[in-house]
Amino acid sequence: MSVDAFRDYYEQNHRRIGEKYLRGQAVRYVRRYIEPLTGMGEPAHDVVMEIWFPDEDSYAACMRTLGEPEAAQEIAVDEERLFDRPATVSFSVVEVESPMGSNDAALPL
Repeated sequence: MSVDAFRDYYEQNHRRIGEKYLRGQAVRYVRRYIEPLTGMGEPAHDVVMEIWFPDEDSYAACMRTLGEPEAAQEIAVDEERLFDRPATVSFSVVEVESPMGSNDAALPL
């Protein structure tokens, strides 16, 4: 599948399935499409998908919803059209941000 076809299918089809099951539980559903940098070779993945939750309870509720047979089946069938499922990885992250200040003021080290 070409990059353009992949992105088009994700945005026109697969994301709608995600929205169906995430609505009311997640606060953000984001796709970040990977653009390879010159000279760095082909990336291992095409997209990083993020789901943001307001709290652990919302996350747990959503995982229960996604694990229900009807939802799991609908998602799996569509993912077979779009992804190399054995190569898909899932993880949670802990975000730590560095304050950068403005360009006019240097921060002390």
